[in-house]
Amino acid sequence: MNYHQYFPIDVVNGPGTRATLFVSGCEHQCKGCYNQSTWRVDSGHLFDKAMQDRIIADLNDQRIKRRGLSLSGGDPLHPANVEVVLELVKRVKAQCPGKDIWLWTGYLRQELTQAQQQVLAYIDTLVDGKFEQDKADPSLKFRGSSNQVIHTLTLES
Repeated sequence: MNYHQYFPIDVVNGPGTRATLFVSGCEHQCKGCYNQSTWRVDSGHLFDKAMQDRIIADLNDQRIKRRGLSLSGGDPLHPANVEVVLELVKRVKAQCPGKDIWLWTGYLRQELTQAQQQVLAYIDTLVDGKFEQDKADPSLKFRGSSNQVIHTLTLES
């Protein structure tokens, strides 16, 4: 898996102070997407063990009270990303107690493959649906267009 950007401190992509990873790869290619540079799966930087270790360390750094991890993109549930994203979210849940995980995807929850659904067992909040430019609304919290749905998957979110 590749990624485009990592923000160890982010207050925009989810509630509270978070760490946010923007992965590469998106087959939706929504009209009006603000992150078109992330569409190709081979763009950006290789997501390696050192990067995963950095995210874990940042989430556990007590000097900054991060609420959790946000995964966006691109699309974290792109078939090329699912295996590595699953490994990351499992590790966050095991090694970062009390941290929540938010994930944005263009896929609809009810259309996810079995492999994609495995990731849902480890995340707290799923924002699903493609960005639709004709339904764009800058007043919406944590989503770009009104068709996108925020699913709370655990009680901690």
